[in-house]
Amino acid sequence: MLADVRSILLALAIACATATAMAATSAPNQAKGALSLPIRGVTIGPIENAYHPGLGYGSEAYGRALDEARRMGATWVALTPFGRVGSLRGHGVDLTFERPFDDNRKDVARAVEMAHARSLRVMLVPHLWVESGEWRALIDPGTDSGWAEWERSYTTFVRAWAEVAESSGVDLLSCGVELRSWVTSGRAPGFSRVIREVRKTYHGPITYSANWDDVDDTVILGELDVIGINAFYPLAEKDGASWMTLLEGGRRVAERVRVLAKTWNKSILFTEIGYTTRTDPAIRPWEWPDHMKGVRVDQGAQAKAYNALMGPQLDESAFAGFFVWRTYSDPDDVSQEAEWGFSPRGKLAELVIRDAFAARWFNDIDRLWAHAPEARIPGVYP
Repeated sequence: MLADVRSILLALAIACATATAMAATSAPNQAKGALSLPIRGVTIGPIENAYHPGLGYGSEAYGRALDEARRMGATWVALTPFGRVGSLRGHGVDLTFERPFDDNRKDVARAVEMAHARSLRVMLVPHLWVESGEWRALIDPGTDSGWAEWERSYTTFVRAWAEVAESSGVDLLSCGVELRSWVTSGRAPGFSRVIREVRKTYHGPITYSANWDDVDDTVILGELDVIGINAFYPLAEKDGASWMTLLEGGRRVAERVRVLAKTWNKSILFTEIGYTTRTDPAIRPWEWPDHMKGVRVDQGAQAKAYNALMGPQLDESAFAGFFVWRTYSDPDDVSQEAEWGFSPRGKLAELVIRDAFAARWFNDIDRLWAHAPEARIPGVYP
């Protein structure tokens, strides 16, 4: 029954996609500025506990993180403020995360200002932190009344950050991250209402960060200006995969991008890409570093996985760009993630990312080109 509902919703949404895209180009809420493509982005995460005051968004330390992103070749950064959800029952979103919301809002606004001062564009991505440790994609309030209350609370959460995005001139806003149970089901019209409410507040371009394995079933894509994917695609099925096997995996991803873009007549943005620093990270890229034990740190494997995924995408006409997952707002704080975590900072993967940022992409039209200095040592910039 649920599969039938999904099929019907998807067919209706695809039928409307072209008309929606054409209407968006002339809609008043799109007048604030077109999306600058392609996007060469780095996600700068917040300091995710209250024991490190003065080092988060808007701080002097965060300024150093911005400078590093620029020297790496990034033209965009993504900021990810969080709201709290108690459990997967979805009773509502608490806007406070580690610090009072009013403080976080001011810090993020200052962080946007600091990025713009460095000629970096900004994507704002309000995230949900589930206190039970479970995945936000499985949130299910269970009843019609529960879903209605969840929609009201979530709208309040995203609209609050949309106000920050509007007042601070954010260049792109993601209205949600990995909300599979909502956007791939008969509940999806509720999320469309969220987007329309947000457009009343924020007048720039909007995306949604779908998970890589459910984006084809996501039925709200016609509401977006660019389709976002958290692109933790596996590139191989077995450990010890060869370089050619990984590269073929990257080419399969490029084909999926091509088909999805054609289906919806929209560009595709990888709102997150990343691999952990361990052996065979391209097998299950989504596995969280904190849950791993006895890990063998392998910078070469991380770099190879990045290379295999990114290379084939850059020649795709529908590919809008990507955001690396992730560095942190205090570059010197190693407490946020284990050595085998996702951050490419100071690792071989950083060199691959710098090469990708420096390369000519299909969607580079008027960019002036010169020979970039050769990068030999990760973490040390010219």
